[in-house]
Amino acid sequence: MLGVTLTVSIHGIPMAVPHTRPIGRTAHATSPRLIGEHDALFGAVQVPGSISALLELRLGESGQDALGFAIHVPHYLAQAQFADAAVVGLESFVAATGLNIPAEDLVATAGLNRAEIVQEIAGSDEVTQVVEALERQYDAYVQGRERPGLLATDVKDLPTADEIGAEFEEFLRAQTDEG
Repeated sequence: MLGVTLTVSIHGIPMAVPHTRPIGRTAHATSPRLIGEHDALFGAVQVPGSISALLELRLGESGQDALGFAIHVPHYLAQAQFADAAVVGLESFVAATGLNIPAEDLVATAGLNRAEIVQEIAGSDEVTQVVEALERQYDAYVQGRERPGLLATDVKDLPTADEIGAEFEEFLRAQTDEG
């Protein structure tokens, strides 16, 4: 081999999130140990395939380590330049690899880009309303994750279909035995 010990990919995925809130990311890898402690916003998801996903799968099948980050890009900026997402992607890459890659120029570009986005959005009442609605939705979601409720907020805390079925069968058995 060429001595490659880790393959890292980074890509953006459009999501219904506002650009005014922290940029999220979803980690995926050939092994859970590569991801480590990672607070998932939601459970498992299925997304359309890509060549990088296929490469990650094949690397894993051959025993090689591969790790990827899907950066959450506001859907209304998916076709525009959004340098803040590139900054999060670069930070994720640096954290995963330990490589020292200067980010000052990219961070400066992101600041200019952010100012352009703010100006562009301010010019449209419709887009401003969409962003404000996404902010309310995002804030309500984050607040709901922080506050315990009657229902489990984490998918891993929910019982599986098999567990629910077993409980129900036990309940029915108890009812039949008593009656």
